[in-house]
Amino acid sequence: MDWITLLRSLQSDFIKRLTSGCLLHCETEGQYSELTIISGERLKALRDFCWLMAEKYKRVSPVRDVFISYLKGKLGEEVVKERLADFITEVDYEKRFGGDGNIDFTLTSDPSIGIEVKSRHGSIDRVRWSISSEEVEKNAVVVCILIQEDVSEAQSEYHLFLAGFLPTRMIKLKTGKISFGIEQLLYGGGLWCYLEQLQSSINSSRQQPSIYKYLPKQEIGFKPTINQLSKSYIQPEYSDEDLNILYVRLGDECFEKGEYSNAIANYNQVLQVKSSDADLYYKRGLAHYQIGDYEAAIADYSQAIQMNLYDAKSYNKRGLALSQLGRLEEAINDYTEAIRINPNVAVAYKNRAEARSYLGDNQGAIEDYTQAIKINPHYADAYKNRGIARYLLSSQPGFPQAIKINPKDAIAYKKRGNARSDLGDFEGAIEDYTQAIQINSNYVDAYYNRGNARLDLGDFQGAIEDYTQAIQINSNYADAYYNRGNIRLEIADKQGAIEDFQKAADIYRQEGKLEALKDTREKILDLEIEESLDILNF
Repeated sequence: MDWITLLRSLQSDFIKRLTSGCLLHCETEGQYSELTIISGERLKALRDFCWLMAEKYKRVSPVRDVFISYLKGKLGEEVVKERLADFITEVDYEKRFGGDGNIDFTLTSDPSIGIEVKSRHGSIDRVRWSISSEEVEKNAVVVCILIQEDVSEAQSEYHLFLAGFLPTRMIKLKTGKISFGIEQLLYGGGLWCYLEQLQSSINSSRQQPSIYKYLPKQEIGFKPTINQLSKSYIQPEYSDEDLNILYVRLGDECFEKGEYSNAIANYNQVLQVKSSDADLYYKRGLAHYQIGDYEAAIADYSQAIQMNLYDAKSYNKRGLALSQLGRLEEAINDYTEAIRINPNVAVAYKNRAEARSYLGDNQGAIEDYTQAIKINPHYADAYKNRGIARYLLSSQPGFPQAIKINPKDAIAYKKRGNARSDLGDFEGAIEDYTQAIQINSNYVDAYYNRGNARLDLGDFQGAIEDYTQAIQINSNYADAYYNRGNIRLEIADKQGAIEDFQKAADIYRQEGKLEALKDTREKILDLEIEESLDILNF
């Protein structure tokens, strides 16, 4: 068993114990401990330094953001220093402009061996650490610290876990950044030994001039960095093909878990060395679509199509991405091409029907929905959508036919409510949403949509009641919090609005919805500034 396999096995055991709280805890400096606790005067000193830095950079970034950022970093550095003690240099508390140059520590006996520390707060299954290409080049290892508590100026104690480490020679990154989860790290207990072995190997390499023949040709006078030496001298433990298979598997697992950004990062690793794999472009396109990056999804699907002109699934998916950008005629062309290649896929007809309906070609939409039903007679969603198209035609009572499939079909009423709302018939939409709720009293989307329709009619109280009901059913319904916050803002309930926006922001952050998170945080900041001005004026 090689050392990497062993450390990965130990890491798997560590993750299981992390969830149960059964961790190794040693307070002796220089000895390994999975858990480190920082509190009291030690924490106060850290806070004082971070506030100084926040004051220094307040013209560049908000004071609180700078404070939190520095505190996270210094907490992590304190953990690594306590575990490695005199083996590494001291924690840098100089208030230098420009930061640490992407190196947090070096070995005391060899300043050319850099160590980068990354600290993050989050749940075990979601937390990610990231490293840039410049940091990879300058450091021999990246050490990852997991902070149990949410970092704030009021926290009195922090429980910090040495989540693991990665040798930078295992990271293939030429530009940009890469992120990784705790399951991809090596067990932290092997860090000291790895650094000792690395130092020994590099010292040996310095005595072997022939090592330079393994490095790329450079101009006269070129001297390789310590990382170039270590990466050239020490051969990787896995073949490129093994790593490619591993990254694809990790990408697929991340996609299944809904961790789409992480899936993209893993697929990127493979595509850097295997750029002719159409299926990988298709998979990455699916992940880009899920995070709302439709342009990137279109580029990936186009690349897959270029490699295989008969790839019906990529035409269909590219059509969906084009539709999201409002490029409906191009989308219809893609759906048509997918149907030409494979005329027996119901979803392609359904997608084309929806695009045609948006363009006002309701007759064409009905024909496509009908064809989808012929291919799949149990395609209930197509029946409902065909009902929408007929409703929009205003000449055929389509939805009664859809509802006849199941007289208690709440989804059909909700869909007709959506169609009525799109047409500005908010009262009719409310009737349909109400009918859907009578059929299914826990239909959270029907409550939310009815709240939107009531808001459009100016019924603030009714909208608040519906959003509140949606939140009672699903406490993580971020959009409901956000919309309710907007109404509370309208009726001058600033504190209630801030609470709703804060809850929405927390959920958006957990779900990785960065644009929504940014918008919500800006609202919170504006309200907090208004409140502070009100206090000053008073």
